Amino acid sequence: MIRRGAGILLHPTSLPSPYGVGDLGPAAWRFTDFLAESRQRYWQLLPLTPTSPALGNSPYSSDSAFAGNPLLISPELMAHHGWLKTADLRHPDLTFDPHRVDYNATTAFKTGLFQLAFERAKASLDHHDEFTRFIRDEAGWLEDYALFRVLKELHQGEPWPNWPPPLRDREPEAIERAREQYHDRIRLEQFQQYLYQAQWRELKHHCSERQIRLIGDLPIYLQHDSADVWVHPHLFKLSERKQPTAVAGVPPDYFSATGQLWGNPVYDWPRLAESGYEWWVRRVAHNLAHYDLIRLDHFRGFAAYWEVPAGAATAEHGRWVEAPGGELFDTLKRRFPELPLIAEDLGVITPDVTALMNRFNLPGMKLLIFAFGADLPTHPFAPHNYTPHCVAYTGTHDNNTIRGWIRKEISPEELHRLYSYLGREPDEHTLHWELIRLLMMSVAETVIIPMQDLLGLGEEARMNRPSTANGNWEWRVLPQQMTRRIITRLADMTTIYGRG
Repeated sequence: MIRRGAGILLHPTSLPSPYGVGDLGPAAWRFTDFLAESRQRYWQLLPLTPTSPALGNSPYSSDSAFAGNPLLISPELMAHHGWLKTADLRHPDLTFDPHRVDYNATTAFKTGLFQLAFERAKASLDHHDEFTRFIRDEAGWLEDYALFRVLKELHQGEPWPNWPPPLRDREPEAIERAREQYHDRIRLEQFQQYLYQAQWRELKHHCSERQIRLIGDLPIYLQHDSADVWVHPHLFKLSERKQPTAVAGVPPDYFSATGQLWGNPVYDWPRLAESGYEWWVRRVAHNLAHYDLIRLDHFRGFAAYWEVPAGAATAEHGRWVEAPGGELFDTLKRRFPELPLIAEDLGVITPDVTALMNRFNLPGMKLLIFAFGADLPTHPFAPHNYTPHCVAYTGTHDNNTIRGWIRKEISPEELHRLYSYLGREPDEHTLHWELIRLLMMSVAETVIIPMQDLLGLGEEARMNRPSTANGNWEWRVLPQQMTRRIITRLADMTTIYGRG
């Protein structure tokens, strides 16, 4: 039986830290304690794979489906475990903003720490039992990812299809020669992944001890310029020159007359089927080793996806292509009988998507801030229409905060319906608690509240503004914002509605 529960959505980069970006160190451990003290069961995160300033630092745009983001490695834990000295952590010439992530400055600072630690340790790494076990156990993705990162740096960041053909096409002699020639640089990349994995494992164990379950996030598509597409080009619709012949997006709708052109290469699903979906099985297994549950982003793409010819200027002239979601999830269920997945079913959802979710008993998502239109009485996001098997949110990382929504986005008609639904007109300083209460008292088995909404923050704390390239993924929580008063109030509400 699934127990009622609640949790918080907070990406680790948003945690406090003296090093410019939140990480897996002391603040993450303290946040786990915050969750436990406030009777929460879940910590939901965004993808933890590597990010890039060239791609807006989005956690949904990565060069790997398997690697961890080195920015999340804690310098304090590196010192605690002897990889660095305490004096190495001082940065007198750097002043990091506690309110926002400065990705460029943080990347430069941490890269220097990783290089320093590696230079001191590299002579002994081959005799370090945990490190050698790690590179052996993770060899299926780690060797190629580390080489990819080194080759990309050597080619001044050029996308891999532009590399010399022997490397682009992974000719065995060229690959072996590169592995030998750049051995130390490859080792540095492996070392960073080892540090990330070791710190994540310790944090996950602490969460488990505090009975906090981790919800990860798995994007359906990959970046074309990624290690995975370089290593497995036959699993994607690519030309002989390794360029996409078709890309992903969504069709024109109420929000965009030309649709959304994402540009990710689409899967060659028949080729994936020939292998028994082995790559997807490995990807899900890897994620389930890190998280207790996984949110599948853009779930509707597993039923049918919008395919756009490569080179198109917009997504208008694409087509719907059926995807073998039933076969894929049958395969996954044989390997993972519990199938602990959450379907991101937002947007226009067709009957085939609903049928796929029902067939595998996957919960979908409900967003409260979208419930107060003219169709409020029948809207599926209105709490009185929930069924138990769902995950209810005030909003997600792509939405404004509750307070920002009230200030900048809600129409007078929607505001009137909201107040009518609540039966009163709370001021904007308390409204977030009223909406949290609506979700907590609903029949939804799981409720997740973004940290910004728990704190009642405004638009300045918004995590992401879709279709904008700059200023996203930067918000950070301050230590003094996580007060004893909030812990007590959230714990009381969680308990009284049977979610503790």
